[in-house]
Amino acid sequence: MNQQRKIIHIDMDAFFASVEIRDRPELAKYPVVIGGSPEGRGVIAAANYVARRYGIHSAMPSYRAQKLCPDLIFLPSNFDKYRLESQAIHEIFHRYTDLIEPLSLDEAYLDVSGKNHCSGSATLMAREIRESIYRERGLCASAGIAPNKFLAKVASDWNKPNGQFVISPNEVSEFVRSLPVKKISGIGKRSAEKLETLGVYTCEELQTLSLLELQHHFGVRAYRLYEMARGIDPRPVQVSRQRKSVSTEHTFSSDLLTLEDAKPAIRDIFEKLLQRFEKIHKHYNIRNLFIKIRFNDFTISTVESHLKTEANLENFIELLEVGFTRKDLPVRLIGLGFRLNPINEVQLTLWPM
Repeated sequence: MNQQRKIIHIDMDAFFASVEIRDRPELAKYPVVIGGSPEGRGVIAAANYVARRYGIHSAMPSYRAQKLCPDLIFLPSNFDKYRLESQAIHEIFHRYTDLIEPLSLDEAYLDVSGKNHCSGSATLMAREIRESIYRERGLCASAGIAPNKFLAKVASDWNKPNGQFVISPNEVSEFVRSLPVKKISGIGKRSAEKLETLGVYTCEELQTLSLLELQHHFGVRAYRLYEMARGIDPRPVQVSRQRKSVSTEHTFSSDLLTLEDAKPAIRDIFEKLLQRFEKIHKHYNIRNLFIKIRFNDFTISTVESHLKTEANLENFIELLEVGFTRKDLPVRLIGLGFRLNPINEVQLTLWPM
């Protein structure tokens, strides 16, 4: 008989902002964000909970955040500091398990199945981990405890900030019935709107759709939706997460009005992309190239090349030309990237050996 899995999802509360406020406690009562200047083309990377009361959130343009809260305090990002802090937090995780899957600097899955800490109680382990993070690092974390990754991640958001929530195996069916479908990983705005047209707002309503109906509307994602609507998620915690891409982007201080303005502007972005790829090139091959363009109406266009995989500027300029034809609007941001394949991955061929 298979052992019941015990998964903990740890999510640091307002991580970047909390690190800065820990080091400058006099700011604790004020609305604080990490991000670029509102005078330029800055974007919010993180907001503390005081700032969130004003409707401010990550990825919001800095000028708009300042309009919502004129007294907002802007602090520059320090990702080297955040990486070191994340490493220290992971050292705490390793006291309980080595089965750790990082999702980002501020969140991770832990598989504590069969561990003897806290008499095997995942709930008590999560509480101890959170207490250790607060005691040793001066930071707050929230946790979700459940039989699988999907539900653990949902649960970690239930009692934020600085709380935890448990979904035991015998509570799964009842819990998911009332769960909004928007909480399912991979359900974005468009998928949610499509489900609404079908009269589906909760997982209980999603359960009424057959697998065949789901395949008709959602194609290859149908089976995953079918399972998650029932609280099923067999995905294991993956200790080594392989990168799927590497990219870099730049928001320009003033809009690029023409293609000729943009061509020289991407040279520096390309150089930074090469620098990032240089750090990992021993482990990955380039599968294809892509470029992201954000127009000044905040719509985004992505262009990919599946034929030319050489990492040269000319290939990115060709993608840029395609992207510029999609909208007759000025451009505020351009990003360049590579889709990756692990070097040790077996490549299938259509040709006999």
